[in-house]
Amino acid sequence: MENLTTASVINSTLGLWTDYSIQYKVVSSLLLFVICASGIVGNVMVILVVLTTKHMRTPTNCYLVSLAVADLMVLTAAGLPSITDSIFGSWVFGHSGCLSITYFQYLGINASSCSITAFTIERYIAICHPIKAQFLCTLSRAKKIILFVWLFTSLYCVMWFYLSDIQELVYDNITIITCGYRIPRRFYLPIYFFDFGVFFVLPLLLSAILYGLIARILFLNPLPSDPTNKKKKNGQESHISKRISCKNSRHSSSTATSRRQVTKMLAVVVFLFAVLWMPYRTLVVVNSFLDPAYLDSWFLLFCRICIYLNSAINPVIYNAMSQKFRAAFRKISHCGRKSSDKPAACSVALTYSAVKDTSMAESTDHFTTELEELTVTDDLLSDPKMVFPDPCVYPKVNFNEA
Repeated sequence: MENLTTASVINSTLGLWTDYSIQYKVVSSLLLFVICASGIVGNVMVILVVLTTKHMRTPTNCYLVSLAVADLMVLTAAGLPSITDSIFGSWVFGHSGCLSITYFQYLGINASSCSITAFTIERYIAICHPIKAQFLCTLSRAKKIILFVWLFTSLYCVMWFYLSDIQELVYDNITIITCGYRIPRRFYLPIYFFDFGVFFVLPLLLSAILYGLIARILFLNPLPSDPTNKKKKNGQESHISKRISCKNSRHSSSTATSRRQVTKMLAVVVFLFAVLWMPYRTLVVVNSFLDPAYLDSWFLLFCRICIYLNSAINPVIYNAMSQKFRAAFRKISHCGRKSSDKPAACSVALTYSAVKDTSMAESTDHFTTELEELTVTDDLLSDPKMVFPDPCVYPKVNFNEA
Protein backbone atom coordinates (compact mmCIF):
# COMPACT_ATOMS: atom_id res chain seq x y z
CA MET A 1 0.00 0.00 0.00
CA GLU A 2 1.71 3.14 -1.16
CA ASN A 3 2.90 5.51 1.58
CA LEU A 4 1.71 3.23 4.39
CA THR A 5 4.99 1.36 4.87
CA THR A 6 7.47 4.00 3.83
CA ALA A 7 10.61 4.69 5.75
CA SER A 8 11.28 7.85 7.70
CA VAL A 9 11.31 11.29 6.14
CA ILE A 10 13.29 10.80 2.93
CA ASN A 11 15.50 13.51 1.57
CA SER A 12 15.05 13.79 -2.20
CA THR A 13 18.82 14.12 -2.71
CA LEU A 14 19.56 11.11 -0.46
CA GLY A 15 21.94 13.23 1.59
CA LEU A 16 21.57 12.93 5.35
CA TRP A 17 18.88 10.64 6.73
CA THR A 18 16.66 12.16 9.41
CA ASP A 19 15.01 9.82 11.89
CA TYR A 20 11.52 10.33 13.29
CA SER A 21 11.31 12.44 16.43
CA ILE A 22 10.67 10.80 19.80
CA GLN A 23 7.31 12.53 19.99
CA TYR A 24 6.27 11.09 16.64
CA LYS A 25 7.42 7.59 17.58
CA VAL A 26 5.50 7.58 20.85
CA VAL A 27 2.29 9.08 19.48
CA SER A 28 2.20 7.01 16.30
CA SER A 29 3.06 3.67 17.92
CA LEU A 30 0.51 4.10 20.73
CA LEU A 31 -2.31 5.23 18.45
CA LEU A 32 -1.67 2.53 15.89
CA PHE A 33 -1.41 -0.17 18.54
CA VAL A 34 -4.66 0.81 20.28
CA ILE A 35 -6.60 1.04 17.01
CA CYS A 36 -5.21 -2.21 15.59
CA ALA A 37 -5.64 -4.19 18.81
CA SER A 38 -9.22 -3.06 19.38
CA GLY A 39 -10.06 -3.59 15.71
CA ILE A 40 -8.66 -7.13 15.69
CA VAL A 41 -10.63 -8.06 18.82
CA GLY A 42 -13.83 -6.49 17.49
CA ASN A 43 -13.69 -8.12 14.06
CA VAL A 44 -12.89 -11.52 15.56
CA MET A 45 -15.98 -11.15 17.76
CA VAL A 46 -18.11 -10.35 14.71
CA ILE A 47 -16.94 -13.54 13.02
CA LEU A 48 -17.53 -15.62 16.15
CA VAL A 49 -20.99 -14.16 16.70
CA VAL A 50 -22.21 -15.10 13.22
CA LEU A 51 -20.51 -18.51 13.12
CA THR A 52 -21.65 -19.64 16.59
CA THR A 53 -25.19 -18.19 16.67
CA LYS A 54 -27.71 -19.84 14.38
CA HIS A 55 -30.23 -17.01 14.14
CA MET A 56 -27.42 -14.61 13.13
CA ARG A 57 -26.61 -16.57 9.97
CA THR A 58 -28.40 -14.36 7.46
CA PRO A 59 -27.19 -13.25 4.01
CA THR A 60 -26.50 -9.73 5.29
CA ASN A 61 -24.45 -11.04 8.19
CA CYS A 62 -22.46 -13.27 5.84
CA TYR A 63 -21.35 -10.18 3.95
CA LEU A 64 -20.46 -8.53 7.26
CA VAL A 65 -18.28 -11.55 8.11
CA SER A 66 -16.52 -11.15 4.77
CA LEU A 67 -15.98 -7.48 5.56
CA ALA A 68 -14.64 -8.40 9.02
CA VAL A 69 -12.11 -10.83 7.51
CA ALA A 70 -10.97 -8.17 5.06
CA ASP A 71 -10.62 -5.63 7.87
CA LEU A 72 -8.54 -8.12 9.85
CA MET A 73 -6.19 -8.40 6.87
CA VAL A 74 -5.81 -4.64 6.67
CA LEU A 75 -5.13 -4.32 10.40
CA THR A 76 -2.59 -7.15 10.54
CA ALA A 77 -0.87 -6.71 7.16
CA ALA A 78 -0.80 -2.90 7.11
CA GLY A 79 -1.43 -1.73 10.68
CA LEU A 80 1.05 -3.85 12.61
CA PRO A 81 3.97 -3.29 10.16
CA SER A 82 3.28 0.44 10.43
CA ILE A 83 4.07 0.26 14.14
CA THR A 84 7.50 -1.22 13.49
CA ASP A 85 8.07 1.36 10.76
CA SER A 86 7.27 4.17 13.20
CA ILE A 87 9.68 2.79 15.79
CA PHE A 88 12.63 1.62 13.67
CA GLY A 89 12.21 3.72 10.52
CA SER A 90 13.30 0.75 8.41
CA TRP A 91 11.79 -2.43 6.98
CA VAL A 92 12.44 -5.38 9.31
CA PHE A 93 10.44 -8.22 7.70
CA GLY A 94 12.78 -9.12 4.85
CA HIS A 95 12.10 -9.81 1.18
CA SER A 96 9.43 -12.49 1.62
CA GLY A 97 7.70 -10.33 4.22
CA CYS A 98 7.61 -7.43 1.79
CA LEU A 99 5.94 -9.54 -0.91
CA SER A 100 3.39 -11.25 1.30
CA ILE A 101 2.49 -8.22 3.41
CA THR A 102 1.98 -6.04 0.34
CA TYR A 103 -0.20 -8.74 -1.21
CA PHE A 104 -2.43 -9.08 1.87
CA GLN A 105 -2.68 -5.31 2.22
CA TYR A 106 -4.23 -4.91 -1.20
CA LEU A 107 -6.26 -8.11 -0.84
CA GLY A 108 -7.88 -6.80 2.36
CA ILE A 109 -8.55 -3.38 0.85
CA ASN A 110 -10.12 -4.69 -2.35
CA ALA A 111 -12.11 -7.45 -0.62
CA SER A 112 -13.59 -4.98 1.87
CA SER A 113 -14.69 -2.72 -0.97
CA CYS A 114 -16.30 -5.63 -2.84
CA SER A 115 -18.01 -6.86 0.35
CA ILE A 116 -19.54 -3.43 0.92
CA THR A 117 -20.78 -3.37 -2.67
CA ALA A 118 -22.25 -6.86 -2.28
CA PHE A 119 -24.31 -6.15 0.82
CA THR A 120 -25.47 -2.85 -0.67
CA ILE A 121 -26.87 -4.66 -3.72
CA GLU A 122 -28.38 -7.31 -1.43
CA ARG A 123 -30.16 -4.63 0.62
CA TYR A 124 -31.51 -3.01 -2.53
CA ILE A 125 -32.93 -6.26 -3.89
CA ALA A 126 -34.36 -7.32 -0.53
CA ILE A 127 -36.22 -4.03 0.03
CA CYS A 128 -37.05 -2.73 -3.44
CA HIS A 129 -37.70 -6.09 -5.13
CA PRO A 130 -39.01 -8.42 -2.40
CA ILE A 131 -40.41 -10.97 -4.87
CA LYS A 132 -37.06 -11.45 -6.61
CA ALA A 133 -35.33 -11.43 -3.24
CA GLN A 134 -37.00 -14.71 -2.33
CA PHE A 135 -34.81 -16.39 -4.95
CA LEU A 136 -31.77 -14.08 -5.07
CA CYS A 137 -31.17 -13.12 -1.42
CA THR A 138 -30.61 -16.54 0.10
CA LEU A 139 -27.91 -17.79 2.40
CA SER A 140 -26.43 -20.22 -0.13
CA ARG A 141 -26.27 -17.54 -2.83
CA ALA A 142 -24.59 -15.12 -0.42
CA LYS A 143 -21.90 -17.69 0.32
CA LYS A 144 -21.29 -18.21 -3.41
CA ILE A 145 -21.00 -14.46 -4.00
CA ILE A 146 -18.54 -14.10 -1.12
CA LEU A 147 -16.47 -16.98 -2.50
CA PHE A 148 -16.40 -15.31 -5.90
CA VAL A 149 -15.37 -11.96 -4.34
CA TRP A 150 -12.41 -13.52 -2.57
CA LEU A 151 -11.32 -15.56 -5.58
CA PHE A 152 -11.48 -12.51 -7.84
CA THR A 153 -9.58 -10.22 -5.46
CA SER A 154 -7.03 -12.95 -4.65
CA LEU A 155 -6.21 -13.44 -8.33
CA TYR A 156 -6.24 -9.71 -9.05
CA CYS A 157 -3.74 -8.96 -6.27
CA VAL A 158 -1.25 -11.63 -7.40
CA MET A 159 0.48 -8.97 -9.50
CA TRP A 160 1.87 -7.39 -6.32
CA PHE A 161 4.12 -10.42 -5.81
CA TYR A 162 5.91 -9.33 -9.00
CA LEU A 163 5.72 -5.58 -8.48
CA SER A 164 6.96 -5.41 -4.88
CA ASP A 165 10.54 -5.64 -3.72
CA ILE A 166 12.85 -4.35 -1.00
CA GLN A 167 15.11 -1.42 -1.73
CA GLU A 168 18.29 -0.13 -0.15
CA LEU A 169 18.44 3.65 0.19
CA VAL A 170 22.05 4.70 0.72
CA TYR A 171 22.39 7.98 2.61
CA ASP A 172 25.53 9.76 3.71
CA ASN A 173 25.17 8.52 7.27
CA ILE A 174 23.18 5.27 7.01
CA THR A 175 21.65 2.70 4.66
CA ILE A 176 17.88 2.22 5.00
CA ILE A 177 15.95 -0.83 3.78
CA THR A 178 12.42 -0.16 2.60
CA CYS A 179 9.61 -2.22 1.06
CA GLY A 180 9.19 -0.56 -2.31
CA TYR A 181 8.46 -1.33 -5.95
CA ARG A 182 10.51 -2.81 -8.75
CA ILE A 183 9.83 -0.10 -11.34
CA PRO A 184 9.61 3.72 -11.10
CA ARG A 185 6.54 5.22 -9.53
CA ARG A 186 5.20 6.73 -12.75
CA PHE A 187 4.62 3.26 -14.20
CA TYR A 188 2.28 2.42 -11.35
CA LEU A 189 -0.14 5.23 -12.18
CA PRO A 190 -2.47 3.08 -14.34
CA ILE A 191 -2.74 0.53 -11.52
CA TYR A 192 -3.41 3.16 -8.86
CA PHE A 193 -6.03 4.94 -10.93
CA PHE A 194 -7.69 1.64 -11.83
CA ASP A 195 -7.89 0.73 -8.12
CA PHE A 196 -9.16 4.20 -7.30
CA GLY A 197 -11.94 3.94 -9.86
CA VAL A 198 -12.99 0.30 -9.47
CA PHE A 199 -12.55 -0.21 -5.73
CA PHE A 200 -13.45 3.25 -4.42
CA VAL A 201 -15.30 5.59 -6.79
CA LEU A 202 -17.52 2.97 -8.43
CA PRO A 203 -18.67 1.33 -5.15
CA LEU A 204 -19.48 4.72 -3.63
CA LEU A 205 -21.45 5.90 -6.65
CA LEU A 206 -23.37 2.63 -6.75
CA SER A 207 -24.03 2.80 -3.01
CA ALA A 208 -25.28 6.40 -3.24
CA ILE A 209 -27.75 5.48 -5.99
CA LEU A 210 -29.00 2.27 -4.37
CA TYR A 211 -29.38 3.73 -0.88
CA GLY A 212 -31.29 6.62 -2.42
CA LEU A 213 -33.74 4.15 -3.95
CA ILE A 214 -33.93 2.24 -0.67
CA ALA A 215 -34.67 5.43 1.26
CA ARG A 216 -37.49 6.24 -1.11
CA ILE A 217 -39.11 2.91 -0.30
CA LEU A 218 -38.48 2.83 3.45
CA PHE A 219 -38.74 6.44 4.54
CA LEU A 220 -40.95 8.19 1.98
CA ASN A 221 -43.66 5.59 1.39
CA PRO A 222 -46.19 5.49 4.23
CA LEU A 223 -46.80 2.30 6.13
CA PRO A 224 -49.93 0.38 5.17
CA SER A 225 -52.95 1.42 7.17
CA ASP A 226 -54.38 -0.82 9.83
CA PRO A 227 -57.13 -2.88 8.21
CA THR A 228 -59.01 -3.08 11.51
CA ASN A 229 -59.96 0.58 11.30
CA LYS A 230 -62.04 0.04 8.16
CA LYS A 231 -63.70 -3.05 9.55
CA LYS A 232 -64.66 -1.35 12.78
CA LYS A 233 -66.48 1.33 10.84
CA ASN A 234 -68.70 -1.27 9.21
CA GLY A 235 -69.33 -2.94 12.55
CA GLN A 236 -68.75 -6.37 11.05
CA GLU A 237 -65.70 -8.13 12.41
CA SER A 238 -65.43 -11.54 13.96
CA HIS A 239 -63.19 -12.33 16.92
CA ILE A 240 -60.79 -14.37 14.77
CA SER A 241 -60.45 -11.73 12.03
CA LYS A 242 -59.77 -9.06 14.65
CA ARG A 243 -56.99 -11.12 16.17
CA ILE A 244 -55.38 -11.74 12.76
CA SER A 245 -55.64 -8.08 11.79
CA CYS A 246 -54.03 -6.86 15.01
CA LYS A 247 -51.24 -9.41 14.69
CA ASN A 248 -50.54 -8.54 11.05
CA SER A 249 -50.50 -4.83 11.85
CA ARG A 250 -47.93 -5.28 14.60
CA HIS A 251 -45.81 -7.57 12.42
CA SER A 252 -45.82 -5.04 9.53
CA SER A 253 -44.81 -2.21 11.81
CA SER A 254 -41.98 -4.18 13.47
CA THR A 255 -40.69 -5.41 10.08
CA ALA A 256 -40.57 -1.89 8.67
CA THR A 257 -38.77 -0.64 11.79
CA SER A 258 -36.27 -3.49 11.60
CA ARG A 259 -35.53 -2.82 7.93
CA ARG A 260 -34.95 0.86 8.64
CA GLN A 261 -32.51 0.04 11.44
CA VAL A 262 -30.55 -2.45 9.33
CA THR A 263 -30.39 -0.07 6.38
CA LYS A 264 -29.25 2.83 8.57
CA MET A 265 -26.48 0.70 10.05
CA LEU A 266 -25.18 -0.43 6.65
CA ALA A 267 -25.45 3.11 5.26
CA VAL A 268 -23.27 4.35 8.14
CA VAL A 269 -20.69 1.66 7.30
CA VAL A 270 -20.57 2.84 3.68
CA PHE A 271 -20.43 6.51 4.70
CA LEU A 272 -17.49 5.97 7.05
CA PHE A 273 -15.73 3.92 4.38
CA ALA A 274 -15.96 6.90 2.03
CA VAL A 275 -14.90 9.51 4.60
CA LEU A 276 -12.03 7.61 6.23
CA TRP A 277 -10.50 6.42 2.96
CA MET A 278 -10.73 9.82 1.32
CA PRO A 279 -7.44 11.29 2.72
CA TYR A 280 -5.30 8.39 1.52
CA ARG A 281 -7.00 8.08 -1.87
CA THR A 282 -6.69 11.82 -2.41
CA LEU A 283 -3.01 11.77 -1.43
CA VAL A 284 -2.26 9.01 -3.95
CA VAL A 285 -3.96 10.96 -6.75
CA VAL A 286 -2.24 14.23 -5.82
CA ASN A 287 1.19 12.60 -5.52
CA SER A 288 0.74 11.16 -8.99
CA PHE A 289 1.16 14.69 -10.37
CA LEU A 290 3.74 16.00 -7.88
CA ASP A 291 7.50 15.69 -8.16
CA PRO A 292 8.71 15.18 -5.50
CA ALA A 293 5.73 13.55 -3.80
CA TYR A 294 4.21 15.04 -0.65
CA LEU A 295 5.43 12.80 2.20
CA ASP A 296 4.92 14.77 5.41
CA SER A 297 5.24 12.24 8.23
CA TRP A 298 2.36 13.63 10.34
CA PHE A 299 -0.04 13.73 7.41
CA LEU A 300 0.95 10.18 6.46
CA LEU A 301 0.21 9.19 10.06
CA PHE A 302 -3.21 10.83 9.77
CA CYS A 303 -3.93 8.84 6.60
CA ARG A 304 -2.86 5.63 8.28
CA ILE A 305 -5.02 6.26 11.33
CA CYS A 306 -8.06 6.96 9.13
CA ILE A 307 -7.61 3.69 7.22
CA TYR A 308 -7.09 1.53 10.29
CA LEU A 309 -9.90 3.30 12.12
CA ASN A 310 -12.23 2.39 9.25
CA SER A 311 -11.29 -1.27 9.68
CA ALA A 312 -11.66 -1.12 13.47
CA ILE A 313 -14.86 0.89 13.83
CA ASN A 314 -17.31 -1.44 12.08
CA PRO A 315 -17.84 -3.73 15.12
CA VAL A 316 -18.55 -0.62 17.19
CA ILE A 317 -21.23 0.41 14.68
CA TYR A 318 -22.84 -3.03 14.83
CA ASN A 319 -22.86 -2.92 18.62
CA ALA A 320 -24.34 0.58 18.71
CA MET A 321 -27.01 0.19 16.02
CA SER A 322 -27.91 -3.51 16.08
CA GLN A 323 -29.64 -4.91 19.12
CA LYS A 324 -29.03 -8.46 17.95
CA PHE A 325 -25.28 -7.90 17.61
CA ARG A 326 -25.19 -6.09 20.94
CA ALA A 327 -26.84 -9.01 22.72
CA ALA A 328 -24.58 -11.53 20.96
CA PHE A 329 -21.44 -9.53 21.81
CA ARG A 330 -22.55 -9.40 25.45
CA LYS A 331 -23.14 -13.13 25.49
CA ILE A 332 -19.73 -13.96 24.02
CA SER A 333 -17.85 -11.61 26.34
CA HIS A 334 -19.85 -12.87 29.37
CA CYS A 335 -20.66 -9.31 30.37
CA GLY A 336 -24.40 -9.84 30.65
CA ARG A 337 -26.36 -11.91 33.12
CA LYS A 338 -27.19 -15.44 32.06
CA SER A 339 -30.83 -14.89 32.88
CA SER A 340 -31.03 -12.04 30.38
CA ASP A 341 -30.63 -14.52 27.53
CA LYS A 342 -33.85 -16.28 28.57
CA PRO A 343 -37.11 -14.48 27.79
CA ALA A 344 -39.76 -14.16 30.45
CA ALA A 345 -42.56 -16.68 30.57
CA CYS A 346 -45.15 -14.09 29.64
CA SER A 347 -43.31 -13.38 26.39
CA VAL A 348 -43.28 -16.94 25.05
CA ALA A 349 -46.45 -16.41 23.06
CA LEU A 350 -45.07 -13.19 21.61
CA THR A 351 -42.00 -14.88 20.13
CA TYR A 352 -43.74 -17.77 18.43
CA SER A 353 -44.07 -16.32 14.95
CA ALA A 354 -40.55 -14.85 14.91
CA VAL A 355 -38.98 -18.08 16.14
CA LYS A 356 -40.98 -20.09 13.66
CA ASP A 357 -39.84 -17.92 10.74
CA THR A 358 -36.21 -18.00 11.85
CA SER A 359 -36.09 -21.75 12.34
CA MET A 360 -37.66 -22.25 8.92
CA ALA A 361 -34.95 -20.09 7.36
CA GLU A 362 -32.23 -22.10 9.05
CA SER A 363 -33.55 -25.47 7.97
CA THR A 364 -34.71 -24.77 4.43
CA ASP A 365 -32.57 -21.84 3.33
CA HIS A 366 -35.79 -19.84 3.05
CA PHE A 367 -35.70 -16.16 2.13
CA THR A 368 -34.36 -14.20 5.09
CA THR A 369 -32.32 -11.05 4.81
CA GLU A 370 -33.10 -9.08 7.95
CA LEU A 371 -30.99 -8.88 11.08
CA GLU A 372 -34.29 -8.96 13.03
CA GLU A 373 -33.48 -6.09 15.34
CA LEU A 374 -36.65 -6.21 17.37
CA THR A 375 -36.13 -8.79 20.09
CA VAL A 376 -38.86 -9.74 22.46
CA THR A 377 -37.11 -9.24 25.75
CA ASP A 378 -35.94 -5.68 25.03
CA ASP A 379 -38.32 -4.13 22.52
CA LEU A 380 -41.67 -5.82 22.89
CA LEU A 381 -41.66 -5.95 26.68
CA SER A 382 -40.75 -2.28 26.84
CA ASP A 383 -44.22 -1.51 25.48
CA PRO A 384 -46.84 -1.54 28.27
CA LYS A 385 -49.37 -2.89 25.79
CA MET A 386 -47.16 -5.90 25.22
CA VAL A 387 -46.57 -6.56 28.92
CA PHE A 388 -50.34 -6.57 29.34
CA PRO A 389 -51.45 -7.98 25.99
CA ASP A 390 -54.39 -6.56 24.13
CA PRO A 391 -57.29 -9.02 24.33
CA CYS A 392 -57.89 -8.53 20.60
CA VAL A 393 -54.54 -10.20 19.92
CA TYR A 394 -54.20 -12.70 22.73
CA PRO A 395 -57.50 -13.99 24.11
CA LYS A 396 -57.79 -15.57 27.49
CA VAL A 397 -56.01 -18.91 27.71
CA ASN A 398 -57.37 -21.81 29.71
CA PHE A 399 -54.36 -23.73 31.00
CA ASN A 400 -56.58 -26.62 32.03
CA GLU A 401 -57.00 -27.50 28.36
CA ALA A 402 -53.34 -28.52 28.02
